[in-house]
Amino acid sequence: QVQLVESGGGSVQAGASLRLSCAASGSVFSISTMRWYRQAAGGKQREWVSLINSDGSTNYADSVKGRFTISRDNAKNTMYLQMNSLKPEDTAVYYCNAEVYSGTYVTYWGQGTQVTVSS
Repeated sequence: QVQLVESGGGSVQAGASLRLSCAASGSVFSISTMRWYRQAAGGKQREWVSLINSDGSTNYADSVKGRFTISRDNAKNTMYLQMNSLKPEDTAVYYCNAEVYSGTYVTYWGQGTQVTVSS
């Protein structure tokens, strides 16, 4: 079994920074693409934020481009999201997602970490 655990969320003022982490543990042979999603309160749909492939290539949603930076440490099976210049509209629960190979590829989700940005 594989677990993804997010950490690093919190409550900050607009303009501040936070760094989220997503650590994979368990029967992990390798990890392909890792992604961050977020879901704001009030019944909003979960939206994709960023992804990083195993080769280090990245992509970002337009709403976070230039402010967020995704990275990963393959030796630690951990992904990061450096969030700078945070805005109130970044307030959401942030989830990580990873395609993990442990005999076959399976997509796992973390439990989420709350990010709250006040104006």
